[in-house]
Amino acid sequence: MKKIAFPYSNIRSLEIPENNLLGVFAPSTVPPAKSEQELIEDAFLRPVGSDPLHKKVRGCRKALIVIDDHTRSTPVRSIFPRLIDELDAGGVKREDTIILVALGTHRPMTREEMERKLGAEIVNSFTILNHSYTDESLLDFLGATESGTPIFVNRLAKEADFIIGIGQIVPHRVSGFSGGGNIIQPGICGEVTTGKTHWLAAQYTGREILGKIENPVKSEIEAVAAKAGLKWIVNAIQDGSGKLARAVAGDPIHAYRVGAAQSHAVYSRELPSEADIVVADSHPFDSDLWVASKGIYASELAVKQGGVVILVSPCFAGVSSSHPEVLENGYRTFAQIDQLVRDGMIKKLTVAGHLVHVGRVIRERAKGILVTRGISKEETEKLGLLYAEEPQDALEIAMSLCGRVAKVAVLQRGSEILPVVQGAGNTNGHSHL
Repeated sequence: MKKIAFPYSNIRSLEIPENNLLGVFAPSTVPPAKSEQELIEDAFLRPVGSDPLHKKVRGCRKALIVIDDHTRSTPVRSIFPRLIDELDAGGVKREDTIILVALGTHRPMTREEMERKLGAEIVNSFTILNHSYTDESLLDFLGATESGTPIFVNRLAKEADFIIGIGQIVPHRVSGFSGGGNIIQPGICGEVTTGKTHWLAAQYTGREILGKIENPVKSEIEAVAAKAGLKWIVNAIQDGSGKLARAVAGDPIHAYRVGAAQSHAVYSRELPSEADIVVADSHPFDSDLWVASKGIYASELAVKQGGVVILVSPCFAGVSSSHPEVLENGYRTFAQIDQLVRDGMIKKLTVAGHLVHVGRVIRERAKGILVTRGISKEETEKLGLLYAEEPQDALEIAMSLCGRVAKVAVLQRGSEILPVVQGAGNTNGHSHL
């Protein structure tokens, strides 16, 4: 038997018969060639496609620093002091610098969370604001992209002379990889803009988007970010232990692509074949099912048609406090959600996209089983998932569906891993869409 432990104190381990185990797969752990501060320093000293930041900001009066939120593990606290040194050298005053938290459609960060993210000294020294995607009074309309996506963005972007984004680059179901322009869209945009890009992503399967550096959705996101005025980025690439493995800085287009290629190398793991059953945890995206579903997205790339996906996640905040429509509608097929959108029954395209992203896996490709402490059996079944008390119970259910000789793949850090099946022709990270 192979014993699989999960990174959750209140969820028991799982035992899988050796002859059923296809393998245990996790993002790479990169040997520490350099310290975190050395990696950050290298990024600032060697920006990609750009002059150093202190030269870029000369003559700028107001700077806007956009950071990712509590659902991301980006080492913003380590990056920020080096960034401020560059602004100081470029003549940008601290009182003219605002920090905006790119919440996307997530809940606001508390002061305690901000202090953990940035450190108490920074929180006490700078103006820090939470973005609110639903407050239209905080949004400016900047026209539309060439493809017709209306651009509603936080008005602070228009007031700033220079916008800098700090984020991380990991495989991402909506945009191929996070990072780059994602700090603006969905980070500081309104529901209409975010809904358009998420619904665009819903037109494709996860296999067509996830882990693809070039794809139609990322192109649209970058068009929005450029229109909003994103000038510079600092992006972290962390390894399978959460430790900083690489950092890139500079031009939002060019630096992102260098970082995404590095992220692909860290997070992609080769599987010998598709699995009948995929077991994935959602770590470190564990707060609610809205973010924990990333483990389901990754599983789509590993599971056979007609197989079973088991998601193990605490979801201590439930399904989604920000998006009650998820539980109201449940996960369905693309055709079903598309009809609800057309009929006006689902108005938020952001939610519609999420429902499709999960539904394409657990409704169209496989069945889904959820092991959690934060969501009841009744709610789980309403969502369209089977419920299990413990991982072992879930595996037994999956075996009853797939047969006793079923092959099982375990995806650790399932919310970030990028499964690549041997011979599938999807190893280079570039989309052919």
